[in-house]
Amino acid sequence: MIDFYRLLKPAVFAVDPETAHGLTIRALATGFAPKSCRAPDPRLAVTAFGVDFPNPIGMAAGFDKNAEVPDAVLGLGFGHVEVGTVTPRAQPGNPRPRMFRLTADNGVVNRLGFNNQGHAAMRARLLARKARDGAVGVNIGANKDAEDRIADYVAGIHAFADLASWFTVNISSPNTPGLRDLQARAQLAELLTRVLAARDEIAAGGGRHVPVLLKIAPDVDDAGLDDIAAEVLDKRLDGLVVSNTTLSRNGLRDAAAREAGGLSGRPLFRRSTVVLAKMRRRVGPELPIIGVGGIDSGETAYEKIVAGATLLQVYSALVYEGPSLVDRILDHLADRMSRDGVAAIGDLTGRWADRWAATDPEG
Repeated sequence: MIDFYRLLKPAVFAVDPETAHGLTIRALATGFAPKSCRAPDPRLAVTAFGVDFPNPIGMAAGFDKNAEVPDAVLGLGFGHVEVGTVTPRAQPGNPRPRMFRLTADNGVVNRLGFNNQGHAAMRARLLARKARDGAVGVNIGANKDAEDRIADYVAGIHAFADLASWFTVNISSPNTPGLRDLQARAQLAELLTRVLAARDEIAAGGGRHVPVLLKIAPDVDDAGLDDIAAEVLDKRLDGLVVSNTTLSRNGLRDAAAREAGGLSGRPLFRRSTVVLAKMRRRVGPELPIIGVGGIDSGETAYEKIVAGATLLQVYSALVYEGPSLVDRILDHLADRMSRDGVAAIGDLTGRWADRWAATDPEG
C-alpha cells in the first residue's frame, strides 16, 4: 500500500481529533481510501470462536461506531473489524471537546461516552451488507441513563444476533459513570448469565449461535482478574478482549495528559500487555483473547501475540502511522515467522506469557 498518509498527516493534525475522525469516516464512505494489495498469507490465517480470519489484525471498536464503513475498513487489509460501541437508544455522548492527541507520547485521550446512533441505525446498515464477506463483530454497550444496564446488553444480543460475526460486551469504558462496576464478580455473573441466556434462547429457536466476548479494563488488580477469569470460565464465554483504555497517566509528557478520559495508544502498550498475559495464564491456552492497546509496529504486534493474544486490534496508532501500518505489521509477522521457522501464527500465542505476566505494568 502506498503511504499517502505521510503527505496528509499535517492537514489531519491541523484540525481537532474528532473532526479529523469524522472526515476520515466520510472519506471511507465515499470510496476515497487506499486498498491493500498484499496477497493473503495462509500462515497468518486464524480461526477463533468459530470465525475464520484471513489475518490476525483487526480494527478496534470506537473507530466505526455506527457501522458506516466496515467494508471500506476491511479493504485496507484488516482481517476483521469491530463496530460500535452501540447502545439501544441513540445518545450524544459527553460534551466536546472530548478527544485529545498526545503527540509527545503518541497517545490519545478520549471521553466520548458511547456517542452513537443506536441499534436501529446500525441494524439497517448491517442488513444492507449482510450478503458480503468479512468478519464484522458488534461491540454492545448500555445507555448512560439506563435503569437496567444489563437489559441494554441483552437488547443488543437480540438486535444483532442474525448479523454479528461475534459480540463484544463492553463493560470497561471509563467514560460512562459506574460502567466498570459491572466487572465486579457478582454483577459480572449476572451480566454474563443474562446475556448468554439471550444468545442461547435465540439459537434454540433456530437462530445463529453467535460467539460472545467480554472486553475488560487494563486497570483491574490481580484479585479482580481472578474473579473475571473465574466467571469467564464458569459461564463458558467464547473469548476476551484485553483491553480497553486506561486511567493511568504514568510517565506521560504531553500537557493533554491532564484531560479526563481513557488513555490509548503507545503509552497503553505495556500495561495492557501485562494484563493480557495475566489473563492468558488464568484462562489457559485455548480461550481466544483479542489483544488491544498500544500496537503501533510489527514488533509490538509480535509481543502482544507471544504474551497471549490470538487476534489483535489497532486504532489509536493509525492516527500517527496511517493505514499502511496494517501491511507493515503483517509483513513483519510473516518475516519473523520465516526466520523462526513458525508454520502458523497461532503457534506463537502465549509463548512468552509467563515473562510478560511477571513484568511491572508501570515500567
